[in-house]
Formats: sequence, C-alpha cells, structure tokens
Amino acid sequence: MAIKNHKPTSPGRRFVTNLDFEQVTRSTPEKKLTKGKKRSSGRNSDGHITVRHRGQGHKRRYRTIDFKRDKFDVPARVATIEYDPNRSSFIALLHYADGDKRYILAPTGIKVGDTVIAGEKTDVRTGNAMPIGNIPLGTLVHNVELKPGKGGQMVRSAGASAQIMAKEGKYTTLRMPSGEMRMVLSVCIATIGQVGNTDHSNIKIGKAGRSRWLGIRPQTRGTAMNPVDHPHGGGEGRNKGRHPVSPWGWPTKGAKTRRRKASDRLIVSRRKK
Repeated sequence: MAIKNHKPTSPGRRFVTNLDFEQVTRSTPEKKLTKGKKRSSGRNSDGHITVRHRGQGHKRRYRTIDFKRDKFDVPARVATIEYDPNRSSFIALLHYADGDKRYILAPTGIKVGDTVIAGEKTDVRTGNAMPIGNIPLGTLVHNVELKPGKGGQMVRSAGASAQIMAKEGKYTTLRMPSGEMRMVLSVCIATIGQVGNTDHSNIKIGKAGRSRWLGIRPQTRGTAMNPVDHPHGGGEGRNKGRHPVSPWGWPTKGAKTRRRKASDRLIVSRRKK
C-alpha cells in the first residue's frame, strides 16, 4: 500500500501523509458487529485524571473482533477489507459457510474472495489459525494467545509478526516483534502470517490537530512547570538540576522500575536495547 503526499495548499497540508487505502473495499462496518464505545478521557470513577493526555477525538463505533478464532473446521470467505479506527491494522469480514459473520485482523496479502479456516491441523496458509504446537518451525504468526481459549493478546498491531523458533515439552518458543524470546503453551492458538497495513509506521501526523482527532492531548514539559507540579519545575532560567524523572519521581532514561512477576520464567531472553 502506497503513502500519499499532499500539495501544500496550506501549512497544515505540507507535512501530512496518508495511506491511499487501495486495499480497503468498504467504507461502512457490518452493523451487527459494531457497538457503542464510551470514552473515559483518562478519568476514573471519581472523575480524577489517572492517565494524562487523553480526551476528545473523533467519535468511534467499536468493531467486535474475533480474537479467539474458535470456529473450527468451518471454511470462511473474505468478504471485505475494512478500516478500523480502534486499531492500527485493517480488519477483514469473514462470511462462514454456516452463515455466521465475524471480523478478524487482516493479514498481509489477504484479498477479497480468499478462503480461510481455523482448526487443530490446517494448511499453513496466511489467515488460517491453529495451535502453535502444530505450526512448523520458522513460520511467521500473529494474534497469539497467552492463555488457551482467552483469545489472541500478543502481536496484533499493524506490520507485527512473531516467529516460531523451537518446541520443547508443552511450550513453544516465539521470537516476538521486540526481539524478545518467549515461551508460550503449545495449545494456544495463533494466526499464520504477518498483520497487514505495514506502512502504518511510515505515516507522518504532520500537524497538531490530527493528534487531537485521535484523542491525544498536548504534553507540557516538566521544566516549564512550577516545583509544585513536577520534580523538574522551578528555578531561575533554564535549570536541569537532576536526572530526568516522571512527575511522580520515577527515574526515566531506561531505568527498570517494574517488579518481578510469575511469567518472567517464560522469557528466555529479553529484547536488545
């Protein structure tokens, strides 16, 4: 998919780039597979801001995606490829042979009219889903489950893929998009192929208003604040004074602040910095 540059008819158009959406075949979603999406704007139930820089943005309808791929041994035809405002990847509408309709993440190379299927053992073809223990070594996969039956939780954003590296006992080792090597239960289901819309990372937002459409609000530098608002605040002129920290005093610059958790034993090697 190509990226479109615009004629600079105004300062706002000069740096903006867009996808040409040649892969997208439909502009309105399947009504039965959408529902309302309430916005929290980063507030909790008390109305206090708990996540900064969120709010407003264009109104959205949520598309219900089949992350579980649990409809085994029923072939499905790809009916449409659609844009989804709630994620970076495109989505594909499947029409199953029994009349059911579901959305899945659209893998790279999938086209309208293609047939996909999920099962214990299927052909190793883009869009098919099966337990990772049955997928050959070296295959690229996405939408990977962490808990059997819960649905895919990893490798879901545009252009992402994990590679099956080894199988040992009840675990399969995957190389994640970050470079991390991680063990996952072999009975967990994954979809074959790479997530589509690979050009997503090459788009330039280009102007402040486009971030606002996405529901992202501006950020203020800590050094521009007062001491009451941020550890970097205050001082005469431009002051550094200490190593960079978050507004709550946690060190930045890559310092590790997370506590250990039970699943750490499943990580074979961490990502490289």
